[in-house]
Amino acid sequence: MSWDFFVPVCVGDLVKTGGINQYVVQDVLSPKQLPSLLNKFKTALRSQGPLCILEHFDTAYSVLQHANSVELGVKENTLDLLVQVVSSLSTSLPSFLISTSISAAERKENLNAVKMSVFLLCKITESLESDSYRQSFIAAPGKSGKKAKTGEGLQQWDNERERVLQALGQLMQLDIRSLWNLSLVEEEFTSCVTCCCYKLLENPTISHVKSKPTREGIIHLLGLLIKKYNHLLSASVKVIQLLQHFEQLSSVFAQAVSVWSTEYGVRAIIGEVMREIGQKSSEELAREGSGVKAFSSFLSELGALVPELMIPNISVLITHLEGESHTMRVAVCEVLGDILVRVLCGDGLEESGKADRDRFFDTLQEHLHDTHSHVRARVLQVYTRIVNSKALPLCRYSEVMGLTVGRLMDKSVNVVKSAIQLLAAFIAHNPYSCKLSSADLKKPLEKETAKLREMKEKLRGDAPVIKASELWAAMEPELRITVDTELERSGDSEKGQHEEEEEEEEADVKKVNELEDCRATAVMIAQYLRVNKYRDAVRLCIKALGRFPESEMFAALSALTAETLMDTLARLFKGSDEDPPEHSQNLPPTPQKEGEKEADDAELKKQEMLVQYLRDTETFSLQVERAISVINAMLYWKTTSVVQEAVQFCVTVCEFGIANSLSGVRKMLPLVWSTDSAIKDAVVQAYRRLYLNPKGDTVRMKAQTLVDSLSELMVDASLGTIQCLEEIVQEFFGGGNSLESTVVQVLWGRFTGKTESSPLYRRAAVLLLGMAARAEREVVLSNLDTLCSVALGEKVTEDFLLARDTVIAICSITDHVRQSKGAPFRLPQEHQLFTRLTQAIAEGAMMEDAHWQSFMEQAVRLTYFLAESPDRLCSRLIQRTARLLLDQISEGAEVKKDVDQPQEGSQESGEQVNCVCLAQLLALCGSVAFWQVSHLERSVSSELRRRRLETEEREEKEKGPSSKAKLTANESAMEEELGLVGACAEDTEAELIRKICETELLAEENLLSAFLPLLVKVCSSPGHYSHPQLTTAACLALSQYMMISPSVCEENARLMFTVLERSTLPVVRANAIIALGDLTVRFPNILEPWTQNLYARLGDEVPSVRQTAVTVLTQLVLKDVLKVKGQVSEVAVLLIDPEPHIASLALNFFNELASKDNAIYNLLPDIISRLSDPDRGMTPEDFNTVMKQLFSYITKERQTESLVEKLCQRFRTARTERQWCDLAVSLSLLSMCERGFKKLQECWECYSDKLTEPGVYQPLLAIAAKLRRGAKIQLKGQVDDFEKRLTAVHTRGLENMESPEMEDENQKGERATDKAAAAARTPMPARARARSKRGQSKSSVSSQCDDSFVTPQRTRRSKKKPVITFSSDEEEDEEDAVLTESETPKVTTPIARASRRARLRN
Repeated sequence: MSWDFFVPVCVGDLVKTGGINQYVVQDVLSPKQLPSLLNKFKTALRSQGPLCILEHFDTAYSVLQHANSVELGVKENTLDLLVQVVSSLSTSLPSFLISTSISAAERKENLNAVKMSVFLLCKITESLESDSYRQSFIAAPGKSGKKAKTGEGLQQWDNERERVLQALGQLMQLDIRSLWNLSLVEEEFTSCVTCCCYKLLENPTISHVKSKPTREGIIHLLGLLIKKYNHLLSASVKVIQLLQHFEQLSSVFAQAVSVWSTEYGVRAIIGEVMREIGQKSSEELAREGSGVKAFSSFLSELGALVPELMIPNISVLITHLEGESHTMRVAVCEVLGDILVRVLCGDGLEESGKADRDRFFDTLQEHLHDTHSHVRARVLQVYTRIVNSKALPLCRYSEVMGLTVGRLMDKSVNVVKSAIQLLAAFIAHNPYSCKLSSADLKKPLEKETAKLREMKEKLRGDAPVIKASELWAAMEPELRITVDTELERSGDSEKGQHEEEEEEEEADVKKVNELEDCRATAVMIAQYLRVNKYRDAVRLCIKALGRFPESEMFAALSALTAETLMDTLARLFKGSDEDPPEHSQNLPPTPQKEGEKEADDAELKKQEMLVQYLRDTETFSLQVERAISVINAMLYWKTTSVVQEAVQFCVTVCEFGIANSLSGVRKMLPLVWSTDSAIKDAVVQAYRRLYLNPKGDTVRMKAQTLVDSLSELMVDASLGTIQCLEEIVQEFFGGGNSLESTVVQVLWGRFTGKTESSPLYRRAAVLLLGMAARAEREVVLSNLDTLCSVALGEKVTEDFLLARDTVIAICSITDHVRQSKGAPFRLPQEHQLFTRLTQAIAEGAMMEDAHWQSFMEQAVRLTYFLAESPDRLCSRLIQRTARLLLDQISEGAEVKKDVDQPQEGSQESGEQVNCVCLAQLLALCGSVAFWQVSHLERSVSSELRRRRLETEEREEKEKGPSSKAKLTANESAMEEELGLVGACAEDTEAELIRKICETELLAEENLLSAFLPLLVKVCSSPGHYSHPQLTTAACLALSQYMMISPSVCEENARLMFTVLERSTLPVVRANAIIALGDLTVRFPNILEPWTQNLYARLGDEVPSVRQTAVTVLTQLVLKDVLKVKGQVSEVAVLLIDPEPHIASLALNFFNELASKDNAIYNLLPDIISRLSDPDRGMTPEDFNTVMKQLFSYITKERQTESLVEKLCQRFRTARTERQWCDLAVSLSLLSMCERGFKKLQECWECYSDKLTEPGVYQPLLAIAAKLRRGAKIQLKGQVDDFEKRLTAVHTRGLENMESPEMEDENQKGERATDKAAAAARTPMPARARARSKRGQSKSSVSSQCDDSFVTPQRTRRSKKKPVITFSSDEEEDEEDAVLTESETPKVTTPIARASRRARLRN
């Protein structure tokens, strides 16, 4: 073979004239000739094998040239033939390559065949891939949602791709490099295969699950090319390019790079790719289409796959942490997290690994405070993964925990959610204890700390001491050698040695001179000896003789010999045995026995570790408790996802027994009423997990555990908590749980006393039985006798709380609680339940028991719910109680006193009447009156309606088919008639009930009427009836009597409001507020004139009264019972109440009020006027705080514009400087818009004369500063002019603001004024003229007082200006309020100052 085949860069290059011995396509065949020639190609392949491609290359090449016009079947046949050729080459080449006798012609022939077949196969594959993508794009579903049919030939393309990749892979696995000279494969051949692979990767569906075989085939083929064919650098560049343009390839290339680096051993590819990404600048990544999202996703997924291989090149990515792209910061942080979780974890790290780990943790902690919320959230998620993997070092727990608790205050919801998840992970995987409670840890910590202190003191004080004589004996031989050496040295006369040691001798002399006396020198010598510094001790001893020649300690050294020197040193060292010197405390401690010392040190170290562990645990638990208080407040956020995370956190902390964890569990209980199904389901699932899925070996143990946990939750629970818990318990008992019957048995055993339990748990058991009865009535109904005998028997007076809870449980079987339809379920009057209740109430009324009243109220309620003719029962009950009270009075009264009237007895013989018993009798009367009215309006009314409907239905059935035909004929007329009849019947029933309440309940023959005068007398004579309980009961009972009829309410309304204002008892005032709120709902027309008195209680001195008042008024206002008027300013004052709970209630009031259209907008002017009134005395700081909150509800531009005008007009009627300042501050708090700013300029005359006050000038200046930010150029110019104008008036005053630089402005203003005056000469309305005259007369009066202050009015006719007032009445228009004549201010301040030019004209 005389020619060579060169892989062309472009397909068309093969038809051009080539170089010497270069293959050129001679003739490109027409499409019509191709089918027959392909058959010849196929035949030749069968007969000649893969080398037939050398002869039939032009045929396949012609198909490639006509790829756009040739039929699809032709291309598919060509592809099939080429796949067979490549596969045949893969089969035949191995034996050829290992052969030793291969001629150059044969090598060239096989090389050309390989290059030709691979070239054609790759190009045909690319063409078919383009056709497939084009077809899938056309077949995409359109607006109709129907998907077009794809071509039949392309349906199997996915399988064909796999065949192509398999054939190419088999060929490339062979060592075909030997076919080339010097085994250097030409780059064009490699690029031909890689381009085909990258073309296939561009398919949008390549990352789908169905494309997994194709994806893996491409990855392995590219891995072979990188490893064997020098494609490393090109692959790294290509990866970056494709990631920039195809975001979906991030996961594909992450998997590919992982495979190349692990399975093919090409680890350098990771470094190359990371360097390419690391070299991207922040400006480049910020550009659109830079692929930053793909880079981020690629790095994150690669870090999850091969984190250990990314460590060597992580430094090139760290630079992106300082860049502007938050997406790249997220990716780098996630890579660091994967490295910390999977590589740099455990205790076996080397020092370099520990240093890297600490550095990476420091980096992550820094980005917990990143400027972008997404980065903060993802870093918290990284930490969550680290904690869940137990890869966080113990020493960092406290620090990271503290930072996480701080992130709970983040403004971003996603950050808060991630912080809650991290805190839950901290608790679930904490290394400290399964039960975390700082209170429980306090005592063990103190105990172990004291023990550690004792151990340290013992080691210091009880250490065994070796005598100095023994130490001297041990050191004497070595010391003698040193003495001899030093004495010989002193006699040595060699010059060199003498000069070397002169400096040392000078140092010794200096030490001796520094010592104050010979005793200090002796101490120093002894210390040298103890630390084995013999030479220093000997030298110092010799020099001391010259320093202290008269000292007895060194006198023996006058004859300096070895013996005298040893004796002196011995005396100095052993002197401490006989006479311990004062300096002994400075001597180094004597050594201990080695074995004992090591054992003691080990014990001390263990104790120190234990104490440190307890300290860390306590710190951790305190941080968790701090987080609990913050997260509990998030349970009522508006963001559903945050609430769900908070609920899960509360469950986690409760499972670990952390202090105050139960508070969160109770606080989330009301969320079972949430309208959001996701939140409700989360709460129900949480309670199931905590309480309704108990653990135990037997069914009985599980039931016992469930009852214990629910009882613990109910102990000391509020009424609202119990009501919420009913929903969950009812769902448990109504869901057919296998534990249901066993749980009921356990509860009955605990209630009856068969199982020993405390009174609290007995009460919890009976309440739980009542909750179960809501789902299954027979739980209580079948055991009614047991309830009566146990709780309402002879010992009922010993425990009224148990009796009360039993009554509540029995109430659960009534129709009112179960909301049953049909015939009412009631018990006869003779039932033992009512007999026992009557006896318990009557006898208890004569006792002074604090819990009797709550029992009585529930018992009366049950009587009206469950008894036949409850009014008769209650009448006998009142008679019996009153008789017992009379008997009690008669027993203690003198014989001569007349006791016919209990009312007179209460006044005349007050010493003999028990005020508590009388108060309880009055409370009983009030409760009966209230429930009697409720019984008539609910039970009797509903029963009348039920009976009427049954009668109508029965009559319709009796009429028969003939009447039905008539009904059909006159259907519309009959429907109207029936509707009128039904409405009339309902009105008749309601009128009957109302008549009974007004005429019969308090008639003279009715027992309730006998107590009304007594109630009025007690309430109206607080000085005479001063007993707190009597006063409280009488006021509450009177309010319940007032619910009966409008006449009673109207007669006693003034008395109730007098009690509300003048009572000295906070509980009476609070009860009066609640009662009057109910009366306002029932009789709104009667109570409407007294609204101001209700608002007045918002300023009560007692916090509980204020709290009650704001709660009641919130309900009345939000339910539209009370009209929202200017008195709402009293609620606004509560925004700064010192009690946080009251402030939160006031804030909730305005949050709810803001949901009503323009409600707060209409009220704001009046609120500002009332709060800025000098008589109120509110400080400027408090005013700013209140108004800042109120102005946050003003969001519409039209409202802002109108408020600007209204507030500016208020400057005219403001009397004091403080009011001016408050108005200016209010303007500055508005979110000023362009329209509002224009209105502010138009109202210049309203406030210009007040600008000399800093309190007015500074807020207006702040408005200008806020408007300048982000304003357009035109608006900026207006703002600058406005600011200059403000400053000029402020600095020089309105009178002197005329200056040369403002001359032009004045001239322009005058020309504009003249034009306006000439254009409009219409006469002013009468009211406007009158108002104008009044204004002039006032100005003239003021001018008489101070001529220098007021300037004459302008002579030109002023343009009529609208005068605006404000109204809080909802009946008026919400945004356009018109000032009436009566509301016109009678005294106004001068508002206009004429300029010097105007004065001259006049």
